[in-house]
Amino acid sequence: MPPKPLTPQKHAMPGFVRSALEKRDLVEAFRARPAYQQNEYLGWLGKAKLEPDKQKRLAQFVDELAKGNVYMGEPWTAPAPKA
Repeated sequence: MPPKPLTPQKHAMPGFVRSALEKRDLVEAFRARPAYQQNEYLGWLGKAKLEPDKQKRLAQFVDELAKGNVYMGEPWTAPAPKA
């Protein structure tokens, strides 16, 4: 039997993330990111066990969204809109 293809776990948005996005007016910036980035950010935020780590990750996350050209600490360029 062939192995099943790997599919990433779909992460739900925790309330503290939604609140931070709304507070900084970044909901649309988040939704404009590719689905894989949205999911990876949410998984990364959700895996933080300690509150200081969670807050540090949250700060990085909202700062990157506000800048628009960074993803997980690395330069990123949004793809051109499809015509």
